Amino acid sequence: MTLSLSKSRKVVIIGTGFVGSSYAYSLLNQGVVNELVLVDLNRDKAEGEARDLNHGMPFGSPMKIRAGGYDECSDADLVVITAGANQAPGETRLDLVSKNAKIFKSIVTSIMNTGFNGLFLVATNPVDVLSHVTLQVSGLPKERVIGSGTILDTARFRYLLSEHFQVDSRNVHAYIMGEHGDSELPIWSHVQIGGVPLSRYAKIDDVENDKEMQDIFINVRDAAYHIIERKGATYYGIGMGLVRLTKAILHNENSIVTISTLLEGEYGINDVFLGVPAVVNENGVRQILELQLNESEQQKLEKSASILKEMTEKALS
Repeated sequence: MTLSLSKSRKVVIIGTGFVGSSYAYSLLNQGVVNELVLVDLNRDKAEGEARDLNHGMPFGSPMKIRAGGYDECSDADLVVITAGANQAPGETRLDLVSKNAKIFKSIVTSIMNTGFNGLFLVATNPVDVLSHVTLQVSGLPKERVIGSGTILDTARFRYLLSEHFQVDSRNVHAYIMGEHGDSELPIWSHVQIGGVPLSRYAKIDDVENDKEMQDIFINVRDAAYHIIERKGATYYGIGMGLVRLTKAILHNENSIVTISTLLEGEYGINDVFLGVPAVVNENGVRQILELQLNESEQQKLEKSASILKEMTEKALS
């Protein structure tokens, strides 16, 4: 059962690049918040985005939008960090570790110095590692630091499966888990279409090794590379994914979404952020769902966790 909505529903976005501005635009269109503050090192950019968004207010939902500084975080319900260096063509998300870890330590320290006592939502890549950096620097309880994790990968997975089988993507239930990146994995054993297990729906004996299914997953895993090659960056999909998470938090939905959170024994994995299905509400991560994985999936998840743990140790050092 959900509780009453937060009275303020104030969100502060750190970074008004492609992702931050796409997220802000989606928030305006969907009427999720009633106060939105844009923060950027380039104050003119933040001012310009705020003015442009405000001019669309008659076509959207009533809300307060303005540019501001870190002081605006003091009474924010949610701070969403999209700032950082972008992923260049040919560069993996993990290649961004050293550059963005330094940026994040400064950003999070500045936010916490305001007395911020809300929730963090991290979108900057590598999101799993930077979520861990945010947790360590902020000193907040683990449930109040959420990474966007594999929410977009899961959406891509559901979309491509729906396209292949010609069904509404909202009737496809499937998860991508692990790193938001090259070591992520599809949980084939839990894919369902309209409640029917994929193996039975598609009459495939070995889904995990089926060529067509493998091709679908490869297109999910490599989607960002394909988009970056063609247009330089990805931002619409993740912008809408962040709005979905914002709704789950501010509307206290207790929704199950694949986010990056700290594992402490779940799936036999400790002290690493990675994408898993979890229940999210106004207090943050209420509960991590432990799916019953098959042996292959468990091994791949552990491998993904080990890769992230190594990179996280470098970022935190």
